[in-house]
Amino acid sequence: MPKVFVNSVRPLGVVALAALLISGCQKSADEAPKKPGGGAPEVGVVTVGTADAPMELALPGRLSASQVAEIRPQVSGVVMKRLFTEGALVKAGQPLYQLDDAALAAERARTAAALQKAEAQAAVAKTKAARDAELLKADAISRQQADDSAAALLQAQADVAVARAAMDAAQVQLTRARIASPIAGRVDISTVTAGALVTANQTQALTTVQQLDPMQVDIVQSSTEMLTLRRQLEGKGGSKQVKLVLEDGTAYPLPGQLTVNGVAVDRGTGAVTLRATVPNPQGLLLPGMVVTAKLVAGVDAGAILVPQQGVSRSATGEATALVVGEGNKAERRRLKLERAVGNQWLVTEGLKVGDKLIVEGLQRARPNQPVTPVPAGSSPKKKGEGKGEGKGDKAGGPAPAAPAASAASAAKAG
Repeated sequence: MPKVFVNSVRPLGVVALAALLISGCQKSADEAPKKPGGGAPEVGVVTVGTADAPMELALPGRLSASQVAEIRPQVSGVVMKRLFTEGALVKAGQPLYQLDDAALAAERARTAAALQKAEAQAAVAKTKAARDAELLKADAISRQQADDSAAALLQAQADVAVARAAMDAAQVQLTRARIASPIAGRVDISTVTAGALVTANQTQALTTVQQLDPMQVDIVQSSTEMLTLRRQLEGKGGSKQVKLVLEDGTAYPLPGQLTVNGVAVDRGTGAVTLRATVPNPQGLLLPGMVVTAKLVAGVDAGAILVPQQGVSRSATGEATALVVGEGNKAERRRLKLERAVGNQWLVTEGLKVGDKLIVEGLQRARPNQPVTPVPAGSSPKKKGEGKGEGKGDKAGGPAPAAPAASAASAAKAG
């Protein structure tokens, strides 16, 4: 019997011990020190002010070479040699192809001989005309004969001019057998090789030379926006400087300059083409690349700019923010945003100068609930603080299940 009594008391002691542990944990939780401000969560705020915001326009554009020369033969012949390296830089006047010029050289020699013959005939005509002029003075010949000699001299001199022009034309054709680049730039891939027969002024180009420094950017804009942009550029703060953003999102380091405005509106699209010139000393920009051109059309003085991390959007896309209102209570504001300026939003409605915008601790702030505002960045978060509080808010409050579990484990061990 005594043995049975001892075994029945033992479970009662374990239960009592577990109750004491639970009571102690609850008491410790109740006596835990409260956060400053009567338990209101601490949030980082910035005071809303004004600043000058550049009125920057981002427009799509396409790059093109500042000069393009399609190399075509001006005489017919067989390509004897290619005189350049594909993809290399060439100078203006640098030879690119050599054509077979044997026939052209022969024509040049023929015309040179014809010129010599004409000059000899002109010399004979000149001598005869001078002699007949002296004989006419002595009445040894008739005036008709003297006039015929003078006319023959003039005809011989004209024949010399014709022969010289023919020789010059033959020389030009001979020179064209050596095809040169008319501009300086980078030469493209050759479409022909040695031995190919080419014809004068053929449709297919032998190669293309493009001047890649500077480059041109063609920017398309609607005629309505063009009028607005022109007024803004002429106003205070307007600049014709153009900055490029490449296809991978990186900013091109060298700014360009707006140089040409379109002189006509496209009837089909109602758009006007603007052209900017951009330096390209490293050859990073290539023709055909699509870029984003940013133009500073002016400055919006006294604009309200706020950090983007302080603005959120609802499921419907409405922009909202939390500010510290009366009694240090969080207040939700609906905002109207005009555009992004760097890492800030330009706000036109919903905020005023002097408002305290919450940018840190947003997960702990609730509308119409008290908060403890501190300057943003002045109170660094402790390790795991933001993560733990976010989970607690989502669950609806703390869950003191851990102490009870510990007590049950102790009872089982006993």
